[in-house]
Amino acid sequence: MPRVLILYVRWVEALNYRIGRLAMYLLFVLGGVLLWSIIAKAFFRPSLWTQEMAQFTMVGYFVLGGAYALQLGANVRMDLLYSRWSLRRRAMVDAVTVLAMIFFLSVVLYGGIDSTLYALEIGERSRTVWRPYMAPIKIIICTGVFLMILQSVAFLIRDIALLRGEKI
Repeated sequence: MPRVLILYVRWVEALNYRIGRLAMYLLFVLGGVLLWSIIAKAFFRPSLWTQEMAQFTMVGYFVLGGAYALQLGANVRMDLLYSRWSLRRRAMVDAVTVLAMIFFLSVVLYGGIDSTLYALEIGERSRTVWRPYMAPIKIIICTGVFLMILQSVAFLIRDIALLRGEKI
């Protein structure tokens, strides 16, 4: 494999590893928001922002950690036949399915960018009482989807290398 492709795979996997490890700490942020919600409901006036902030934090956790989960192989795979196949056959099937995943994620990213630009142009806000701006969470979603596309391309490069008898 060309050195630039090997460097791409290593760079993408290092980036997604770091972002995924940082995203794990969003669970502590989520816990803090939910703890404040409980305390506020019990002792003060209930907060208007806690439920939606918890949702936004969870979205960030899932989306920013998505590429890291792909990297670790934490995604669900139909293992009925897959586990019995040779590494070469797995690579062939993975190369085809990763193309479908890249296509799907590209469509999601296209729609996400369009929605984000719209949110930025008009200053879109949530329809809840708190009314936060929607652009920041949409930017986070687009970033996470982009990272998953980068990771999917890295998988494709790895699969092609394996089919050529090389290992990255």
